[in-house]
Parts: sequence; C-alpha cells; structure tokens
Amino acid sequence: MTDELLDFTGKVALVTGGSRGLGRQMVLALAERGADVIIASRKLEGCEQVAEEVRAMGRKALPYGCHVGHWDDLAKLADAAYAEFGKVDILINNAGMSPLYEKLTDISEELFDKVMGVNFKGPFRLGTLIGERMAAGAGGCIINISSTASLNPSPGSEPYGAAKAGLNAITRSFAFAYGPKVRSNCIIAGPFLTDISKAWDLEAFNANAKATLALQRGGQPNEIVGAALYLASDAAAFTTGALLRVDGGTA
Repeated sequence: MTDELLDFTGKVALVTGGSRGLGRQMVLALAERGADVIIASRKLEGCEQVAEEVRAMGRKALPYGCHVGHWDDLAKLADAAYAEFGKVDILINNAGMSPLYEKLTDISEELFDKVMGVNFKGPFRLGTLIGERMAAGAGGCIINISSTASLNPSPGSEPYGAAKAGLNAITRSFAFAYGPKVRSNCIIAGPFLTDISKAWDLEAFNANAKATLALQRGGQPNEIVGAALYLASDAAAFTTGALLRVDGGTA
C-alpha cells in the first residue's frame, strides 16, 4: 500500500533525460505510484521503450524525442505535454552531459555552448515554460538535477560544473518567480554508477571514492528515487528553493 504522501495518482510528470540512468529510475518510481509521465530524451526509441514499461503498470506515457539544448524544441515539448494531458504537475530537469577533454584549451566554442545548452539553458527555458503554466493553473513543482561539480573544484568538467552552478541559482530564482503555487528544488547528485560510468576507469574511481566519499562508493541509480519522490510529493509542501545533496557524503 502506497503512503498517501507518496501517492501520485492523477499527477502528470515530465522528465527530461528520462530514457535511461537516473531519469528512467525516476520515471518508473513515479509511475509505480500512480503518475502519468512524459518521457523526453534526444533518442525517441529509448523514450518509447521506457513508455512501454510505464504502460505495463497501467499508467499513461508520452515518449517525446527532444534535444533540451535547443530553445525552440522545448516550446514544442511543453505544448505536446499540455496537449496530451492538459497539465504538468511535476517537472524534472534531469538531462545532462559532461564530455571529456584533455585540457581546457581543447574545449571548442561549439562544445562549450552544447554543455551550457543541455545543462543550463535547456532547464531554464523549460522551467519558465512549464513554471508559468503551473503558476497560472493549479500549481506544481520543479526539480532540477544538479551535480557536486557545481560546488567543488571540478578538474576535467569545468563548463559542466559552471552550468550546474547556474542551475542551482535558477532553482532558487524559480521558487520566488513562480511561488507560492509552484515549488522549485534541486538535487545535487554525486557520482552515480549509471550506464555512463561504463566509460570510467572504475578501479581509479573506486580508489578515489574510498578517500573522498563518506560511503566510500558510487551511488546506484535507484538511490536517487527517495529524494525525487520526497521533493515531488506533498511531504515537501513547505520545501522550496532547497539544494539537497544526494552524493554519498562527498568531501
């Protein structure tokens, strides 16, 4: 039996980057608790696969192919969500990217703009489009997924860390811009062992984790769920403008 505070029956959630990793886990957790979902990601095929998982639970799902770094695509995504469901109660800006490079001067303008677009510009634009409609309607909540790179020196991920720091800032801005009917909060995520981690040197990562993380390990994708459900639910009715670290105790 689902606790009534975590019952999302009748709610509609839009999750960017929802086809894999942390996004997929949040989509499925919300659907398991009654929410209908819009699953947005750059690759429509992946969105459709997760949508089938959601429908198997008896919930409605709208898969939508969208590049969140493209300004105009986000207006189309918002319009599609409202056309399908008539509302969005929960927006989770989860899509992100952090490409590798050998040195800072190797970062091209195109790559810099792409990192800023996906991690900062996109969540800003979608947050305004959805937040304004939420505020004009029955309200809702926005959850931004940030990173510990936004708080700590981030060698090897400087544009990413800077973009996520901007995401932290607009989280609080949205809380005031669209409150009191809309809550806006941020999860500052540490290192999670999603499919992206397959490209990591895991031996080096594990050694570093033992030295720099209180839990001495990376997170499993499902370990983001508790924080997301809390911030999306009525349990967090008096929580807005908050930056919640889910990072294994990053030093």
